[in-house]
Amino acid sequence: MAIVSLGRALTNIAAADPHRPAVTSDGVTTTRAELESLANRMARAFEAMGVKQGDYVTIGLPNSAKFYAAAFAVWKLGAVPQPVSPRLPIRERQAIVELANSPIVVGADGEAHPGRPCLSLDWMPDESLSDAPLEDRIPPAWKAPTSGGSTGRPKLIVASDPGVLDDEGDPGQGVQRNGVMMVPGPMYHNAPFSYSSRGLANGNHVVTMPRFDAEKTMQGIQEHKADWMLLVPTMMLRMWRVAERESYDMSSLRVIWHMAAPCPMWLKEVWIEWLGGERIFELYAGTEAQAVTIIRGDDWMAHKGSVGRCVIGEMKVLDENGNQVEPGTVGEIYMRPPAGRETYKYIGAEPKKSSDGWESLGDMGYMDADGYVYLSDRLSDMILSGGANIYPAEIEAAMEEHPAISSSAAIGLPDEDLGSKVHGLIYLSPGETVDLDELRAFLAERLVRYKIPRTFEIMSESLRDDAGKVRRSALRAERVNPDGTSKI
Repeated sequence: MAIVSLGRALTNIAAADPHRPAVTSDGVTTTRAELESLANRMARAFEAMGVKQGDYVTIGLPNSAKFYAAAFAVWKLGAVPQPVSPRLPIRERQAIVELANSPIVVGADGEAHPGRPCLSLDWMPDESLSDAPLEDRIPPAWKAPTSGGSTGRPKLIVASDPGVLDDEGDPGQGVQRNGVMMVPGPMYHNAPFSYSSRGLANGNHVVTMPRFDAEKTMQGIQEHKADWMLLVPTMMLRMWRVAERESYDMSSLRVIWHMAAPCPMWLKEVWIEWLGGERIFELYAGTEAQAVTIIRGDDWMAHKGSVGRCVIGEMKVLDENGNQVEPGTVGEIYMRPPAGRETYKYIGAEPKKSSDGWESLGDMGYMDADGYVYLSDRLSDMILSGGANIYPAEIEAAMEEHPAISSSAAIGLPDEDLGSKVHGLIYLSPGETVDLDELRAFLAERLVRYKIPRTFEIMSESLRDDAGKVRRSALRAERVNPDGTSKI
């Protein structure tokens, strides 16, 4: 075992093989030596602007070698990277920066954050700054991603682990040393950031892109012989629908992970048929990482719809009164980490806890008699219509099975008779049209009648971001009048 700081890990891999590719983004490859040089100059520039050990540093850059250089620059100073979307609305970013008390904001217009140095998207450190390795420092926490935003008050989720890694041990979860990782998701989301940055520190060549493109992802896998890949179901859907999918060589892939959003069963099945269940893994956990479930594709075929059994920490399902429910009964999922371990702390929020100290992330689901976990949806997104609990993810999975639909959302809107009615929002694939009567008939083959949206709305832009997230609360708020009645 050789525990080193994350900043030192980049220095070490650059020294071991300086010309080996470190990051490829948008067709441009940056070597380890080039990334190390840029990160060291950035670190010195950040330090001159006031970044100190233990500070949270907000980074709002698109996927690029520059993003990774900024993150490693922060680690080299013993500080904590706090990634956010470069497209975040100013007010939302302001609230996050204030929570983090970030001494600088990377990737922002200076007028947005008075009193703090702001580095624009095209900022680069002065060429005169030294690119020699810095004095080694260990960050007290290795990341501080955000949650909330326009769906609620923002909060920081600060990892309990310091910014170190074992550069001789197994990186875990199928990641190998000096491999090639395809990670096309946005780095401001926890999973792409966590896996790719630590993979990079373990010597991997990370292939990414500023914005997800299904065909470019497959081209990148083939060109760079990626052996490990991280996706969300939205990406899987778009890749499956590429007309020339079978023409790309995906044989280099040893491990394919998907997570962060529910995966429709039909989509999971066609991926297993296409690439083999032994290569496809699903993980369920929050950024908080109190507990984790994992399931491999061939095991999933025997437990269709499950996200697996708990392999780290513990999970249980409680009803609205806090009582544990019987196997097969839907309730709210509560978690706790292994004994004696803390995995995170919030800044700007308090965790939701049961009377005995277990925590909930707001997910609904059930556990079978063998301990396999099945998710329903988020408690906050559940639609109560005519006395029935309706879970949007099930409706969205059915809508997105339609060949014309690229992304969708199901929300509940106020209804005088039912309390809430299901409203379906759909974004069509380029060049496609859909007849709503035909769509209703299509859904009737997949959903019981009361779950079929009573109204539909065709949207002009995708409803999910590149991480597969959809902000149902914001979509609902836009369609409800101040007096609580529906605009639709």
